Amino acid sequence: MAKYFDVHPENPQRRTISNVADSIRSGALVAYPTDSCYALGCQLGSRDGIGRIRSIRNLDDRHHFTLVCQNFAQLGQFVHIDNDVFRAIKAATPGRYTFILPATKEVPRQLLHPKKKTVGV
Repeated sequence: MAKYFDVHPENPQRRTISNVADSIRSGALVAYPTDSCYALGCQLGSRDGIGRIRSIRNLDDRHHFTLVCQNFAQLGQFVHIDNDVFRAIKAATPGRYTFILPATKEVPRQLLHPKKKTVGV
């Protein structure tokens, strides 16, 4: 069953955000706008959610999934990044970019490229 949540961009209601978060935690997929199109998302590590996204978008196991980070500090949690690359990313953003980088052990295996062990951020 589809639900629509209208979230105010400058003053979001806490109750609405809580409802969305609860839905995602219970296995729902979310469609959210990006700079270039709508994206599908699920809870990090949800096998069912990842499988549903692969099925809906007809993706194979070599597709690079993208992790949406809360801030630049969170990049280090999910990808190995040296100072030069970090500075280049910081200079290029915000923008319509996905950076493919080597993943850390924090990233669930089903999100990784099977041979390269990389993920998008």
